[in-house]
Amino acid sequence: MARGRISTDDPGMEGFEAFLDNEITREQQSLEEVLELPVLPARDTVIFPHMVAPLFVGRERSIRAIETAMVRDQRVAVFAQRDEDVQEPGIDDLYPIGTEVLIGRMLRMPDGTTSVWVQGRRRIRLLGFTAENPYIMARVETVTEVEDHSLTTEALMRAVLALFEKVVRLSRNLSDDAFVAAMNVEEPGWLADLIGSVLSLDVAQRQELLETEDVVARLQKVSVLLAKELDVLELENRIHSQVQQEVDRSQREFFLREQMRIIQSELGESDPQMQDIAELREKIANCGMPDEVRERANKELDRLLSMPSGAPEVGIIRTYVDWLVSLPWSHATEDNLDIARAAQILEENHYGLPKAKERILEHMAVRKLAGDKMRSPILCFVGPPGTGKTSLGKSIAQALGRNFVRVSLGGIRDEAEIRGHRRTYVGALPGRIIQTMRRAGSINPLFMLDEIDKIGTDFRGDPSAALLEVLDPEQNHAFSDHYLEVPYDLSHVMFITTANILDPIPPALHDRLEVIEFPGYIEEEKLEIARRFLVPRQMEQHGLKELHIPDSVLRQIIREYTSEAGVRNLERCIANICRKVARKVAEGKRAPMRITSHSLLCYLGPPQYTYGLAEEQDEVGVATGLAVTEAGGDTLSVEVTTMEGKGNLSLTGQLGDVMQESAQTALSYARSHAKELNITNTDFDKIDIHVHVPEGAIPKDGPSAGITIATALISTLTGRPVHREVAMTGEITLRGRVLPIGGLREKVVAAHRAGIKTLVLPKRNEKDLVDVPRHLLKGLKLVPVERMEQVLEAALLPAPRRRTRQPARTRRPSPQSSEQPAAPAMQAESQEQSRRRQRRKTPPAPE
Repeated sequence: MARGRISTDDPGMEGFEAFLDNEITREQQSLEEVLELPVLPARDTVIFPHMVAPLFVGRERSIRAIETAMVRDQRVAVFAQRDEDVQEPGIDDLYPIGTEVLIGRMLRMPDGTTSVWVQGRRRIRLLGFTAENPYIMARVETVTEVEDHSLTTEALMRAVLALFEKVVRLSRNLSDDAFVAAMNVEEPGWLADLIGSVLSLDVAQRQELLETEDVVARLQKVSVLLAKELDVLELENRIHSQVQQEVDRSQREFFLREQMRIIQSELGESDPQMQDIAELREKIANCGMPDEVRERANKELDRLLSMPSGAPEVGIIRTYVDWLVSLPWSHATEDNLDIARAAQILEENHYGLPKAKERILEHMAVRKLAGDKMRSPILCFVGPPGTGKTSLGKSIAQALGRNFVRVSLGGIRDEAEIRGHRRTYVGALPGRIIQTMRRAGSINPLFMLDEIDKIGTDFRGDPSAALLEVLDPEQNHAFSDHYLEVPYDLSHVMFITTANILDPIPPALHDRLEVIEFPGYIEEEKLEIARRFLVPRQMEQHGLKELHIPDSVLRQIIREYTSEAGVRNLERCIANICRKVARKVAEGKRAPMRITSHSLLCYLGPPQYTYGLAEEQDEVGVATGLAVTEAGGDTLSVEVTTMEGKGNLSLTGQLGDVMQESAQTALSYARSHAKELNITNTDFDKIDIHVHVPEGAIPKDGPSAGITIATALISTLTGRPVHREVAMTGEITLRGRVLPIGGLREKVVAAHRAGIKTLVLPKRNEKDLVDVPRHLLKGLKLVPVERMEQVLEAALLPAPRRRTRQPARTRRPSPQSSEQPAAPAMQAESQEQSRRRQRRKTPPAPE
């Protein structure tokens, strides 16, 4: 091992340098071109010609090489290692260009290493090893430098000296002796080597200078290195000066403020900053903070007091303390537990929704008996848009006498929206939970988290995971916001969340919610809501005092101008009528006081929806199913046709994966039960089957259309028509079993709205009929089924009779005619055709 530091100003080496210079001058012309010298591998060190440096040698082979050189002519070849961690370097581990050095002094150190002083003579090139034990011997070739004393070289030397002077003046590591030594060098190559040896360069940069044989090129590289070093030193001095100026200014400001404070105290005057701090201390003492939070707030105030007013952290600390004192820590509103009054308020503000109202009244009853022993519930209102979820939350807050606050979570993708940002960020604020609690002004508001199913997730975190702590009664008593960094009690808050569907909600969050479903309103409920709430509210908002909309007109609007689970579009239609009437009143024209069904066309235009059966006649290959959408229940037609082909199954209508699998299952069932279904003359390998669900722009999915697809498929294959007044829902299996489905209430409402007379449903769904209003079941025949055979028995009509001819004379039938029966004739006319569209004449414009 050889490590060293190049030095040019050691006074103890003056005689040694003079001796070496004489030796170099005397022997320079007589040296051989190719030499064989002991090799000393150097770590972290590059020796330049003419430079004196100490080397510390610890490896055994290197010590033997030095001892041999001392006995012979004191010359040794020094080559820098490529990797300093290599203990036994080979020829590939050394740089090809090194330096021939003369050993001047050797000392044994107490730790077992050897210290030698060496001076570089000239550059050498490594040709190869001649021996590796007991030390490395190598053949080397001297590198001859061509000196250049042109004007270009002289100019470059002066430029290098000028840069070096500036570097020495700015650097704390270089003495003026280094610049003096450089000024006395007359050879350009020697100057480049001298400056390269004293600059703070790594081994690779030093080796690059050593390997540069051209003197001018070496000077240019040194010039570039000096320019970079000068830029770094100037920037470092500039930063140091700025820091020193800032420190001096802060100390001066602190000193002046202390003087001002003492003078003001002597004059009986107070500092505005001290007044603010005193007010904050009073607020901290009076706002009912827990001890931990009060201690943190006072600590921040002490920090604020010790800082000058112009410090950057003053505004950050002041904002933080303001947030702490503005939050409600102990103030709570008193609950009104009058159950009769609460029931009256809920009934006056909302029609229907018995489950939600009953749950709130039960909560009030338990609070009245148990007090604070019961935890606040975490409710989740789930239902289609426009069913009154948010407005019911306001009514609950009114019934309880609590403050109502609401936060919309739709589109939130950043976890910091819930927990806030840490104070290290510029412009940091608490999350929406803490911000809303400050707006509520009490620790027990009714907190509504709207659209919880529309929370997003990306690289900034998962907001739904942050809500786990908020909505968990076991944890929310010490909610941690990143900005506050102190626990905040949310256990007194009554949280109500809303969602349209439950599927996007993560299971861990769903487990913390008590779900209350808001089913879509049926026609009678919409009619009552319009009569009680919508019409009076729109008349008041439009300034109308006398306007009568009969129930028959409202029912017509519900049937032909809206198709929704809620009542938002219904209210828009009523508002549209009121606007047109208000315009006539404002213009001084005669406005109608009563809206009729004939004048509805002029106010709302042509009907947007058709009320009645999904199909007008009994058809082969067309079955009516039922589906659940975000707007409630709806009917769904499934069409199946066959054609000559190669046994392919085509599925169209934007069917999802589950619905496509249901179609495959239905086809497999039909093929495996072809004999029982009387499908005897069909070769499935020679026909193509096409299943289509209309309204192809709307994506569809789910298993509940399984028996509908199977019925339409079997109807096509057997030629038996499907009864138009029969609708069905259920999942089919390969064995023909009918499995239960969801959303039965919405599907029954859709069947009732479409005029369906018979509803085929899974037998295991009979228990769900308790949620269906009784009047909807009147006139609707329910057929619970467990097997596909029962579905076909209820839905398919008998095949039409085949026409037979009486032959004129007896003749022998051909084998072909005896094997293949005549194809069944399609039904020419349907029985009991129902016309859904009523013929209406365009009424005149209302007066």
